[in-house]
Amino acid sequence: MSTQAKTLSIPAEIASDREFVKGLGLTSATMLVMGSMIGSGIFLVSAEIAREVDSPALLIGAWVLTGFLTIVAALSYGELAAMMPHAGGQYVYLREALGPLWGFLYGWTLFLVIQTGTIAAVAVAFGRFLGVFFPTISSTHWIAGLHWAVPTLDVGPVRLGGMHVGLNTQNLIAILMVVVISVINIFGVKTGALIQNIFTAAKVSALLGLVIIGVLIGRNAEALAANFGANFWRNAGWSALHPVQVGAAGPLVLVGTLTILAVAQVGSLFSADAWNNVTFTAGEVINPRRNLPLSLALGTGIVIALYIACNVIYLNVLPLAGSADGTTILRRGIQYATEDRVATAVLTQMFGGIGGYLMAAAIMVSSFGCNNGLILSGARVYYAMAKDGLFFRGAGKLHPNYKTPSVSLIVQMAWICILCVSGSYGQLLDYVVFAVLVFYILTIAGLFVLRYKMPDAERPYRAIGYPLLPAIYIVLAIFIDIVLLRYKPQFTWPGLVIVLLGIPVYFAWHSRRMGSEPSTA
Repeated sequence: MSTQAKTLSIPAEIASDREFVKGLGLTSATMLVMGSMIGSGIFLVSAEIAREVDSPALLIGAWVLTGFLTIVAALSYGELAAMMPHAGGQYVYLREALGPLWGFLYGWTLFLVIQTGTIAAVAVAFGRFLGVFFPTISSTHWIAGLHWAVPTLDVGPVRLGGMHVGLNTQNLIAILMVVVISVINIFGVKTGALIQNIFTAAKVSALLGLVIIGVLIGRNAEALAANFGANFWRNAGWSALHPVQVGAAGPLVLVGTLTILAVAQVGSLFSADAWNNVTFTAGEVINPRRNLPLSLALGTGIVIALYIACNVIYLNVLPLAGSADGTTILRRGIQYATEDRVATAVLTQMFGGIGGYLMAAAIMVSSFGCNNGLILSGARVYYAMAKDGLFFRGAGKLHPNYKTPSVSLIVQMAWICILCVSGSYGQLLDYVVFAVLVFYILTIAGLFVLRYKMPDAERPYRAIGYPLLPAIYIVLAIFIDIVLLRYKPQFTWPGLVIVLLGIPVYFAWHSRRMGSEPSTA
């Protein structure tokens, strides 16, 4: 192996990193990990998971599996982050381990689906909970569909491939939220970090408060009898069969316990995702070789513990099983909480109407803080791509006064606003999870590649449990993606197509870049 093969090709990152302001210490980096993870999902997705698994044990099991996958991935990424602490994070890791095409495909999919789709979904959820205070803000209160293009259509959504496309009051609020946060983050990373720290502290406190109150005064005798004891393990045996609908309108089929847990990962993995966003901002992290691995481990560990504890509280307060036409909160249970607002239903059961308003306010704070972190960090990836000549050239320039990737932030904002009118919260989740798992698998595989290609490279931190834990992650994540391809084809296949369409786009960008470089002949 030549000396050159053992050296990371990152001089451009080193130079560009000097342009950034080092404004993120360990506390801010950890807050970014936690704040990007905690959005709206933990307050919503347990209803859908409960309907899918129909078992208290499997509801908890779905979150435990998500926790295992998330923490193992974070520990693996810690090694890569310490080796290559540069702006762009995962984009850089894939480029160095597998080649520039794979780095581009990640950045391309991040821009089209992963990052922007997550932000759109969280923003739509913000609008959903604002609707608790203002009922006119609703997913069913349509302002316009596509009737301006087809005058014969009534005002309302247009169905395109199973998606409801149109502008309603809920996603209008989502758009306004995205615009406000994007503009704020132009004014410096320290401003964005301050907002992130405040909102993250608030929402971690809200989750912790939910757990403590649930333990002290929230326990409900009817819920305890329905969810625990012998009932806890119902439908959770290895021989149990669970109904799953194939596609948007396909047949119902029966699947085993492992398969239904894989299907259920859509919601829980989405809720725990975005922990890797801190790596995108590595150029602005103080002492990144130490603080990036530490922030990944601390942030994911704390959030996963809170998530599992919250679901235990849900089961202590509400029965898992319910009916869609139930007339009370208890009768609807976790499975049919109104508009899937499980956490709101839990507090309403404990404190009446005021509890629902308190939780809705807490979730709005959580969603705002989550999107602040996602918007702040995502723009750094497109900046790094532009520096490589693989994105719009203007996105590779920093604001002259605030040293932020302002053009990248604006381009990202425009695409998110389009996504906000392209589908419902659940539909956006399905698009995101499949694509994000593909690149987690590739990045962790890149850890093995770099250990082989560059055994002597400086590694301030080495992944705990290597090679066993990263290998287990790859196997489990591949299984989940295969299951999603089989049972959610209306969303996962388009996600795969989006990834593959990036191949000709890469070569087009690459040819353009090569054509613009001066000849050395």
